[in-house]
Amino acid sequence: MMKFSKFFEFAYLAAAAFFLYEAVVIWNDQRNQAYLFLFFVVIAIFMFFFRRHFRHKYDNRK
Repeated sequence: MMKFSKFFEFAYLAAAAFFLYEAVVIWNDQRNQAYLFLFFVVIAIFMFFFRRHFRHKYDNRK
């Protein structure tokens, strides 16, 4: 169970990297969509640390 949780933590980082790449690629052409991708980057990084915090909290409880 914990192995899947750790995998999904890093999946959020991979998603953040993908969204950051997309934002940089379309920055000059579609600025509004680039801002949306940057918002997704922030959310994905937040989710990484949120999930990591609760996984560590769960591990320390055992």
